[in-house]
Amino acid sequence: MRFDKSTVGTCAALVLMLGFAVGSPRVAAIAQTAETSGALSMAVGPQYDTAHVYVAPEDFDRFVASLLATFGGTTTKQGVFTVTPTQSSTMSQLVVTPVGTVSVFGFKTPIPYPFGLERTGYLVKDMDEAIRVAKATGADVLVAAFNDPIGRDAIIQWPGGVNTQLYWHTTVPSYPPLQTIPENRVYVSPDRIDAFARSFLAFSHGSVVSDEARAPGVEVGRPAETYRRVRIESTFGKLTALVTDGHLPYPYGREMAGYEVTNLAETLAKAKAAGVDVLVPAYKTDERDAAVVRFPGGYIAEIHSVTKK
Repeated sequence: MRFDKSTVGTCAALVLMLGFAVGSPRVAAIAQTAETSGALSMAVGPQYDTAHVYVAPEDFDRFVASLLATFGGTTTKQGVFTVTPTQSSTMSQLVVTPVGTVSVFGFKTPIPYPFGLERTGYLVKDMDEAIRVAKATGADVLVAAFNDPIGRDAIIQWPGGVNTQLYWHTTVPSYPPLQTIPENRVYVSPDRIDAFARSFLAFSHGSVVSDEARAPGVEVGRPAETYRRVRIESTFGKLTALVTDGHLPYPYGREMAGYEVTNLAETLAKAKAAGVDVLVPAYKTDERDAAVVRFPGGYIAEIHSVTKK
């Protein structure tokens, strides 16, 4: 049998899927081995993985200003584009902060389905190969690849209902490395977490950093209880899967990202001065000090400083 790069990638994905399915304690080691055994990784780097934030056009500038005031950073030039495969029009701007990159959209027309439901966008090296690998690991393609003004895009859905946009640029972008890498926060049911994790691990060539069966429930607004938390890291960045029964008090489940800062109190002071609402006041766990905030325009995020690594 002839083994080309495509075959190796598919075999590595299957090994990961089978290893996780049987509950193998070696799943993290298997994921690391797959990345170093010749299988292709589609990731470019965490500074190219963007939270997708949709705000009303009238809130657009205020949101961008509050994000910069809170975290610092720079922006690209704002413009109006069609970024969907069907006719639409949106304001668009990229905000590059030291703690994560954000793609901001302010649609002037109704938003075509399923845009607005994706939590993040991942830059990939090869769009066709990325879609092929995602499908091989069990992901669904909600929006087939299409051209945009600067490249190509697609939207996939991982097992468990988590939507992600994949994108590729005609001209290779160059963003500065991040000071800290944000976590993509996804909420998954107990019935689908294993399927989600093995699919995402196979696609990302990532590793399980921790799988905590009794994480403190204060992290999801239920301080008297515990829940399961799975943390994954890859070249795409960090991902935290919060496994719950969905009985979540507001705003939990609405936050899309967790941003790591050096000093939480100082960052919250900057945020409040910029018009950001603190929805969940700062609390402590054995790993971090954290709070949940809402930026002008409605974007909800967790912000934390790490107390134990």
